[in-house]
Amino acid sequence: MITSMSNPQIKEVQQLLKKAKTRREERVFVAEGIKMFREAPADRLCKVYVSETFAGKTEFEDILRGKSLNPDSDKVEIVDDKVFKSLSDTVTPQGVLCLISMGNWSLQDIMKETEYPLLMVLEDLQDPGNLGTIIRTGEGAGVTGVILSKTSVDVFNPKVIRSTMGSIYRVPVIYVDSIEEEVVPMLKTYGITTYAAHLKGENNYDQEDYSKGTAFFIGNEGNGLTDELTACADTLIKIPMAGQVESLNAAMASGILMYEAARQRR
Repeated sequence: MITSMSNPQIKEVQQLLKKAKTRREERVFVAEGIKMFREAPADRLCKVYVSETFAGKTEFEDILRGKSLNPDSDKVEIVDDKVFKSLSDTVTPQGVLCLISMGNWSLQDIMKETEYPLLMVLEDLQDPGNLGTIIRTGEGAGVTGVILSKTSVDVFNPKVIRSTMGSIYRVPVIYVDSIEEEVVPMLKTYGITTYAAHLKGENNYDQEDYSKGTAFFIGNEGNGLTDELTACADTLIKIPMAGQVESLNAAMASGILMYEAARQRR
């Protein structure tokens, strides 16, 4: 059992929690909680850390069996409760934390995943909760993948991971240096129509046809899309607002667009 804060494994987990650079270099991220452990792909599960208290519960061995593991596996480490709490990103830790290897997708993978892809292209998104919600909602709406500019929040930030509620394991997420130079030409090559959510939208969002290959451009929470990316879109669309509301938050707007596409495709 690990009983010291200075244990090398504990220090490594702390670095993975705090630093995006460490996560990128090691190609590993941290997922906390029973649900996140249960849904983790077995082939990407690197290590499981369990609090001493949780290790004493019947549920502990049950969830390990679900991953074909036993308490004596070299992938499982029991951790003193106080030490475990120092690793937790939540107020009341559930007692399970795991290290997961990152998925390995390419732009070509998600473009060719299905005949008519449904993609979310996010420019400079900054709020972890927004990104996590978009990924989770995207899975529910049948999104093929999420593409992010390199200036966006790190998808493996613990707050993003937690808000995806497991969808991070199943929805391909890709970062690119330049959406305009890398993504837009490929979208055109694959015949995917691009729609920019914009205050100057020419049509309401529900007046367009999203039944074929579709990509929605969503911009920064405060500034919206840049003029450069807006100019790349085939069509500018808007979500009509009542009252004095000018726009919705990025996750809410994304959800409306994704589910309109899903509705049309049903």
